[in-house]
Amino acid sequence: MARSRLSVWVLAARPKTLAAAVAPVIVGTAMAAAADGMHVAAAGVAMIGAILIQIGTNFCNDYCDYLKGADTEDRVGPTRAVQAGLVTPDAMRAATCLVFGLAVMACIYLVYRAGWPMVIIGALSIFCGIAYTAGPKPLAYVGLGDLFVLVFFGPVAVGGTYYVQALSLPPEVIVAGFAPGLISVGLLTVNNLRDVDQDRVAGKRTLVVRLGPAFARTQYGVAITLACLLPLGLYLWTGRGPVAVATVALLGVAIPAIRTVRKENAGSALNGALVQTARLLILYCVVFSVGWLI
Repeated sequence: MARSRLSVWVLAARPKTLAAAVAPVIVGTAMAAAADGMHVAAAGVAMIGAILIQIGTNFCNDYCDYLKGADTEDRVGPTRAVQAGLVTPDAMRAATCLVFGLAVMACIYLVYRAGWPMVIIGALSIFCGIAYTAGPKPLAYVGLGDLFVLVFFGPVAVGGTYYVQALSLPPEVIVAGFAPGLISVGLLTVNNLRDVDQDRVAGKRTLVVRLGPAFARTQYGVAITLACLLPLGLYLWTGRGPVAVATVALLGVAIPAIRTVRKENAGSALNGALVQTARLLILYCVVFSVGWLI
């Protein structure tokens, strides 16, 4: 059955991955609101910018992984638009430039609102989104993808969202940002575990390829557990957010995904774990944010 042009581009944007972009903005905005520093326009533009950077990164990944041979007809994960012949490489490259260009426009307002720190955050976010799979030594191909995700989908995104609204940055905001970053690392870990054989053949040296599936399974469980426990540490440290400690209960929600990652090797099963982890990320951020505001 032929796909419509719109559905092809929605597929290429990978909507299920957008939780990683949305979640830290929710957390940063909730913490700004709790400090009486919420700025609605800045929050909205930060959300738009984060989503655009994520989509641009996905488009760039689709294009570059095809050129580097990491996406082939043997792929077990979701369809990639260029590899499947749904979008030409030239069209995907143009779309990548367009989306990142729109992200730059969003960043211009944030720079106007909050000054030069947003120049650094915006420039680094876009650069790393491109460098994730582009260039002679892409981050994802040398085992640095996990660190990139932890930092930029964690404290950078949460801290940047908070700063552009409240125009200050207390240390507890940075610490809180590690939780969505850790769950996003969990997402990447499942993705790389599913694709380990194909990545090894393509020379994509992810941490799973370098250190093995057993490491990946342990990393996933540790990342999810630390994320759910982090608000408890924040409460013990600052005395704030006692209700946000409810995130500890989400460990029960995470158990099915943790078990799947520990036991399964099939792509279909791990794709299910990806969906469960994305849902956990959004659920975590809602529970934490509501709890921090109460």
